[in-house]
Amino acid sequence: MALPDAAAAEPASSMTQPSDLASRLQTVRGGVADAARAAGRDPADITTIAITKFHPVSLIEELYALGVRNLGENRHQEAQAKAAELAGQDLVWHFVGQIQGKKARQVRAYANVIHSIDRESLVTALGSEDSSVDCFIQVNLTDDAARGGVDPANLTALVDNVLATPGLRLLGLMAVAPLGVEPRRAFAHVRELSERLRGQAPAATALSMGMSQDYAAAVLEGATHLRIGTAITGNRPVL
Repeated sequence: MALPDAAAAEPASSMTQPSDLASRLQTVRGGVADAARAAGRDPADITTIAITKFHPVSLIEELYALGVRNLGENRHQEAQAKAAELAGQDLVWHFVGQIQGKKARQVRAYANVIHSIDRESLVTALGSEDSSVDCFIQVNLTDDAARGGVDPANLTALVDNVLATPGLRLLGLMAVAPLGVEPRRAFAHVRELSERLRGQAPAATALSMGMSQDYAAAVLEGATHLRIGTAITGNRPVL
C-alpha cells in the first residue's frame, strides 16, 4: 500500500516557532497529531520526548506542569544531576547520547530508556541480573563511524547480543537522519531494517526517529518515539 505523501503533514517546526514554551509545545503536539492522521495512525501511539539538554531544571518543571513526562538528555553528568534533583517525580528519563563504557552503569542507574546501544562492549556493560532497562539499538546511516550507531551490516549480530543479555529489554531501533539526505528516505530505510528483524526480535517493533525539523516524515514512516528539542524548548541558553 502506498504511503501518504510527506507534504500532507508539513512539520510545524518548519514554521516560525511561538516564543513561549506552552505555545511551542502545543504547536508540536498539533504537528504530531496531524502527521499521525495523515499516516492513518493514532497520535496516542506516538511518544514525544522533550530533549532538555543545556536547559535548566526550571524549564523541566514548566514542562511538567504542561503535562510532559518523557524527557531526553544526551550528556551524562547533566542528565544525572537533573534526574537526582527531580527524583520522586513521575518522569521517564530517556538517554539519547553516546555512552562511554565506564559510565554505562551510572547511566543505567537513572535512565528508564537508553536509545544509543551501538556495540557489544556497551551491551555487556549495561547488562544486569538484578533489574531491567528498556533500550534501542542505534543504527548509523552514514559512513562516519564517529557519529555513533551500528553499521546496518552488523545489526543482526548486535540484536542477538542484546537479546541474550539479562537486564536489557529491546524496544527497537533508533536513528538520526543524515545531513544532505531526504529525511523520509532515511527513515524508510530504518523501517525496512526493523521489518527484517521481526523474525529475530518479534517484540522489538518501536522506532526512535524524528527530531524538530523532520518529525512529520518520521511519523509517516512509523516512528513511535520522537526526540524533539528546539521546537519545544526553544533555543539553548547562552552558557
